[in-house]
Amino acid sequence: MYVGFFASGSVLAGQATARLMHTDDSTGIVVFAVVTAVMAAVGYRVIHLLGRVASVVCALAFIRLLDRVDLPALLADAHFDLPMFLLAVSLSASWQLAFGPYVADYSRYLPRTTSGRSTFWWTLSGSAVGSQWSMTFGVLVAATAGEAFLTNQVGYAVGLGGAGLIASFLYFVIALGKLTINVLNTYGGFMSMVTSISGFRGLRTLSPRGRAVYIGLIMMAGTALALLGMDSFLTSFKDFLLFLLTFFTPWSAINLVDYYLISRERYDIPALFDPGARYGAWRWDALTVYGIGILAQLPFLVTHFYTGPLADPLGGADVSWIVGLVVPAALYWLLARRDTRHIPEKTLYTLASPFEN
Repeated sequence: MYVGFFASGSVLAGQATARLMHTDDSTGIVVFAVVTAVMAAVGYRVIHLLGRVASVVCALAFIRLLDRVDLPALLADAHFDLPMFLLAVSLSASWQLAFGPYVADYSRYLPRTTSGRSTFWWTLSGSAVGSQWSMTFGVLVAATAGEAFLTNQVGYAVGLGGAGLIASFLYFVIALGKLTINVLNTYGGFMSMVTSISGFRGLRTLSPRGRAVYIGLIMMAGTALALLGMDSFLTSFKDFLLFLLTFFTPWSAINLVDYYLISRERYDIPALFDPGARYGAWRWDALTVYGIGILAQLPFLVTHFYTGPLADPLGGADVSWIVGLVVPAALYWLLARRDTRHIPEKTLYTLASPFEN
């Protein structure tokens, strides 16, 4: 997931970087990827600083661009198409569901006194508002551009704002905004890799050199994907989001059912990192349901490289993610409620992660 979002962000930011440097898109992608890796290697506090600066700058740029879009003309030409509506819902859902790992990565830095309600509402507000206003604007720009948007997304959006210094400023804003999220992707990917490996090897510390190696691997993989998909960005990005949705929807369903209905918000957190503890090395009931949840979606899936047999009877609409929520949620609830001996009476906490920076 992190590598895929790194790649998609690098394509758009690479276009903006290339315009600022007066070079080709491939060079822009590589330069942007290197800057991203350096910022991620510096650490967690840089991500917060970039986020604060980018939020203000991007908001100003958004106001400028929105003022240049002919909203009355677009709304007058509005029409409803069910398959496209469901596709839009699917893409939005995939974005929101994919935000789950980001929350897991960075909620560990919150003070223990932070309430669950505060964490929930601030996270939901930030992820939903931050994504929906940009997605809505993207729809408006694409509707205005028509075919021109298919091959020159960044150039067309910047062209709405003006030329000369204004255009340079907007290219910089796009690169800055993507730098923020790509640093987040790189750092989150690094922590996920380290957490996975430490679970098998029992690592408790990681040297700066080791961190640099992991970050470098993520950067190279993401850059390679960006260079391969740069000529068909919109198609590749849509398929990538639907691909994520296929795998994240049953994962989210299982986690939500376990958290609210089975464990009822009670976990032995130290045991999650110990294969010999109460949770064991594998939860076969969860893994089985997860696999069934993925397979159940395939007949309804609609992508560029695969379309399920039940998509055409539904008018080409992709409803696979709805199936991916309902089926594993029901199955896991039926299986997991039979054995709750591993659930503690109250949540047991652990020390802070050794990989924090």
